[in-house]
Amino acid sequence: MKDSVAEEHLYLSFSHQYRDSIFPLHTSISLFLLSYCDCKLFKIFLVPTGEDVDDEFVTKNLLGDLEVHLISRCQLPVVVQSCCLPAVVLKDGKFCRAGLSVVLRHIIQKTCEADPSKKDVLELLGFKKTCLKACAEVSQWTRLCEISIPLAVEGFLTASPEHCQTIPPDILQLERKLGEPVRVHNDDKIRRQKLQQQKAGAKAAVPVLGKEATEEAEKPQHPLPSLELSIAFSKLLVQEASDVLNREAPHIRRTKTSDLPLLDHIFAEGLYFTLADIVLLPCIHQFLVSIKNQGKTLVNLPLISSWYRRVQEVPGVKKAAGKCNMELLQLPELTSASEEQLQDFSSVPDEVEEENEDSNFIGGPRPTMTKLMENGIEAKFSPHPCPRWTLDWANLPSAVSPGEGKMPRDRALRKQQQLNNLVAAVTELAKPGDVIVDFCSGGGHVGIVLAHLLPLCQVVLIENKELSLIRAKDRSDELGLNNIWFIQANLDYFNGTFNVGVALHACGVATDMVIEHCIKAQAAFVISPCCYGFIQNTVKFTYPRSHQFKEILSYKEHMILCRFADQTAVQLPPERRLIGKQCMGLVDLDRAQAAEECNYSVRVTSMEPESCSPKNNMLVGIPI
Repeated sequence: MKDSVAEEHLYLSFSHQYRDSIFPLHTSISLFLLSYCDCKLFKIFLVPTGEDVDDEFVTKNLLGDLEVHLISRCQLPVVVQSCCLPAVVLKDGKFCRAGLSVVLRHIIQKTCEADPSKKDVLELLGFKKTCLKACAEVSQWTRLCEISIPLAVEGFLTASPEHCQTIPPDILQLERKLGEPVRVHNDDKIRRQKLQQQKAGAKAAVPVLGKEATEEAEKPQHPLPSLELSIAFSKLLVQEASDVLNREAPHIRRTKTSDLPLLDHIFAEGLYFTLADIVLLPCIHQFLVSIKNQGKTLVNLPLISSWYRRVQEVPGVKKAAGKCNMELLQLPELTSASEEQLQDFSSVPDEVEEENEDSNFIGGPRPTMTKLMENGIEAKFSPHPCPRWTLDWANLPSAVSPGEGKMPRDRALRKQQQLNNLVAAVTELAKPGDVIVDFCSGGGHVGIVLAHLLPLCQVVLIENKELSLIRAKDRSDELGLNNIWFIQANLDYFNGTFNVGVALHACGVATDMVIEHCIKAQAAFVISPCCYGFIQNTVKFTYPRSHQFKEILSYKEHMILCRFADQTAVQLPPERRLIGKQCMGLVDLDRAQAAEECNYSVRVTSMEPESCSPKNNMLVGIPI
């Protein structure tokens, strides 16, 4: 094991203990993973949500072999006070990771850095190490695991008896997910092996005529473990899947892919045990214990029941549960629920599902643009307030320049031009002492320039991608900046107060999330949107955004504008680029009007020069 791994501080919220778990469930999940990984790399702090918490009671009853300290919210590092827990922070107090998935993935990575022999722990991150990496704002699966199921179980446990008569819709959604076909890397080979196994089983089961055959048929048959189960547990035992798979017969190899049998779920994400199972286990355990104590049956949840039993067979799970005082249940096998029993429940509103399914639009944007024009709405752009303003890039430290990130020269020039526009707008709005948040900061091109130019302001960079944020911190350290923080988190996990929000090329729905954060904080915003084609209805947002656009356009018509707003690349014909620019203007006009309905003054301008980016719109909003 390596000894050079720096200690980090892990902050977990604590509201109460219920049976064998700490609440909120995000804290129980974090402690369970630490126990499963046998990780002692973090100094752990519990942050009570209330005042009456007994230090001795917490330490003795809840935490197994983990050393934990109590700390009040006001004692947290300032950067952590701006985030939802759980959160991990470096000792210098500048770099914070917040949110369940981000923190859990970091625990796994630090465990494996300290002890590379723990390959089973690294496998929790799944194929290409992407398990629960997509943020909950855009991934329904991450949202279900990270947010919806923990909240649903907490709500179920605290509800009055009359409200506990029905299974929460999010639990039923998980049951349905476990019944869906599995797609995994190299699944074609596995599906052919399954077909071969099925045909071999069918051949062995063909009866022969006579009394002996009848007597033989009456004998109980002990089914072989499924191919999926064999492959799943071979991976857990650090075997190659090829040790389980045999060469297929010629007629199996000739079978069309469309005729191959589908794969069944073994664990939450498919065949392999991943971080998703670690997240779900403490939640489902508490739910099942509550169901059992109420004397109810699990007839509608056979797949969850099978999953719960199977997870207990994973090496290390029972040991980790024991450390966390989780007394795992022994459940009977259940028959599958019918689709009719589950169809009335879904974590996504039906109307959102239907509208999002109809995403392959046919036709151009002109009918939609004409419809808006007939109602007096056209794309309009405010004059640029300072079109020739530019930073003195030649006299700035090299680490401030975007070219420092080994960017090609022509791209670095365009990035400088983009920064000229955003920095000019922000410096016009910001005052000494203000907090400026660079949302979706990437490598920190905007935030680092602002922190350098505005030393009396505090700049916060928020980004979900760890490597981008690490590069930004390296550049900041080179410059010796003391007025900058780094937060690796999804936007929803940032709840700090601030005065100005800025985002350069916030992708798709992210632009609307940034605007929403700014409006909640009553902060000004300077945003350059991007990736209009990725805009779609989500759990949090529906389109069009403004009342005026909603009265005129349907969701489908608005999506047509979004798709064509991405048609602005320089290699496209000029007429097509012009239509794309008009569609960009209309989509951003809708956003501007929605913000104005919240008492903001908003102007939509084009960055100068427009050649600095195909996505050259800029929204500047000021609370009235």
